[in-house]
Amino acid sequence: MFNIPPHSFYAMLVVLGLLLTASTSRLILARRKPDKDYTELRQRIQSWWWMIGILFVCLVISPTAAIILFAFISFLALKEFFSIVPTRQADRRVLFWAYVSIPIQYYLVSIGWYGMFIIFIPVYVFLLLPMRMVLIGETKGFIHSAGTIHWAVMLTVFCISHIAYLLVLPIENPEAGSIGLVIFLLFMTQFNDVCQYIWGKLLGKHKIIPKVSPNKTWEGFLGGVLTIALVSGFLGPYLTPLTFRFSLLAGLLISCSGFIGDVVISSLKRDLEIKDSGTLIPGHGGILDRCDSLMFTSPLFFHFLYYVNY
Repeated sequence: MFNIPPHSFYAMLVVLGLLLTASTSRLILARRKPDKDYTELRQRIQSWWWMIGILFVCLVISPTAAIILFAFISFLALKEFFSIVPTRQADRRVLFWAYVSIPIQYYLVSIGWYGMFIIFIPVYVFLLLPMRMVLIGETKGFIHSAGTIHWAVMLTVFCISHIAYLLVLPIENPEAGSIGLVIFLLFMTQFNDVCQYIWGKLLGKHKIIPKVSPNKTWEGFLGGVLTIALVSGFLGPYLTPLTFRFSLLAGLLISCSGFIGDVVISSLKRDLEIKDSGTLIPGHGGILDRCDSLMFTSPLFFHFLYYVNY
């Protein structure tokens, strides 16, 4: 059983408290305005309870359980990606090797083999997949398929696996442990989405990229960046080995990269002419809808933390 460090334990309690507050607020709203439909809000909050509950249980059980959870998330995300992005019939045998990369990548995480973890997908899988495609002998659509499959594996397996690798880093903040690193990254990434949404609703006037995401504004983006930087500055030293100054930089990095991840996946969905990537998570859509920002914040935060402290 994983011994929960005190700072991480208190952070978990705060997150559960926020969820309880959200659930209570939703009930109060439903009683005060019974004529309004709060179904989507109820679904969103219930889904958050399930997602956070499963995450916390796995983190408490052991690092291995949490690593397996993230591997399963990568599998669901990759499967969802291939379900919405068209691939050639001939590529079915190639997709098998894309899925095989998941257990190998997360095994490398579990044994802490950083050197192979960091190059396995960008080098070996990158070279293997087109070689397998060549053996099939179908050249029509080759470039499109190679790019699609490579990008899918990079986003859903390589990027997300960086969250799991935080669990095997040498602990330099014993009061928070490796759990603190994961909680910090996940909380700040999701909080960034909320902050940019709220600031955009309050002050948003100047759109950034209206053709991709009409609701994204400069006011929302900058308000979110400043908020996340300040919150990270104070929360970082509590949950990570980062000092106040480096925590500020981590917040800036998470906020900017989270925004980019959001709009990149939005561009993907607009190209495919779909609203959500799936229906797996009630009120949220699919796995890609929930992990869009994380796929960009995870590797960037990991390497920032790794080179600053490890």
